[in-house]
Amino acid sequence: MTHNSSATLLEAHALSPSRAGLGWGLLGVGAFSFTVPFTRVAVEGGGMSPLFVGSGRAVVAALLAAVALAVTRQRPPRGAQWGRLAVVAGGVVVGFPVLTSYALTTASAGHGAVVIALLPAATAVMAVLRGHERPPTPFWAMAAVGAVAAVVFASLQGGGFGGLHWSDLLLLGAVAAAGTGYAEGGILARELGAWQTISWALVLSAPLMAALTVLSASSRPPTGGPAEWSAFAYLGVVSMFLGFFAWYRGLAIGPMARVGQVQLVQPVMSICWAALLLREQITWPTVLGGLAVIVCAGATVRTRTVRAAGTS
Repeated sequence: MTHNSSATLLEAHALSPSRAGLGWGLLGVGAFSFTVPFTRVAVEGGGMSPLFVGSGRAVVAALLAAVALAVTRQRPPRGAQWGRLAVVAGGVVVGFPVLTSYALTTASAGHGAVVIALLPAATAVMAVLRGHERPPTPFWAMAAVGAVAAVVFASLQGGGFGGLHWSDLLLLGAVAAAGTGYAEGGILARELGAWQTISWALVLSAPLMAALTVLSASSRPPTGGPAEWSAFAYLGVVSMFLGFFAWYRGLAIGPMARVGQVQLVQPVMSICWAALLLREQITWPTVLGGLAVIVCAGATVRTRTVRAAGTS
């Protein structure tokens, strides 16, 4: 093998779509890892209602999205794409933010990280149902082990599931909503572009979220100090907007089911931020559990995903 051919192979390997998809996915996960702690910061003091935090962050992001779409003169979606954008908006713009905001009024940030632990499995299931991706049996086995490890890990920090509380039901609903929105958004991003998908979804849902924000603010005017408003700003600018640039880009490159499993490391990161920001205690069992989650995530994303015959 010549030097030139070896260099070509190395370059192709470095630029492989699979690695690029995982890289963008990890960048998105890093941005999202602050979502649970910062949502807890915003609603914990009671100055901001959960409805205001959940809907107001979408209004902030929608304003940024409208400006970005106008400046770059993006072509509007066509026909059935609007319906698919409604699915994305219902999952990641309305469902997940609002449900988790209400859940985190009583649940700790560590317990809320269980949501993130279950999201990869939900995204993978929806990718199979909607995206026609058919991972082999080893993938499902590692995904199941990773999900269990992540739930156990998050439960160590959040107090476990001694009983099924209303906040747990809200968190499970948020998982289902986000998993659907992630899968549909990842597919749609291949047609519209990554940042364009979340931007159009935000613009589509803007009237509803603006109405909810006004309703919540009129019945209970939001108050808070610099910490609460800074957390709210992050949720609107990064968690609801910029983070999706990277996340949907990764899902669009795919394979979606594999990239979705990168989120298994998100509860580890979220609880670390919660310890720093909210002074939640981290114990050695938690550290070991976090390492187990990372190992499972690494094993899962290395499992080759086989697409259904006849799909690209």
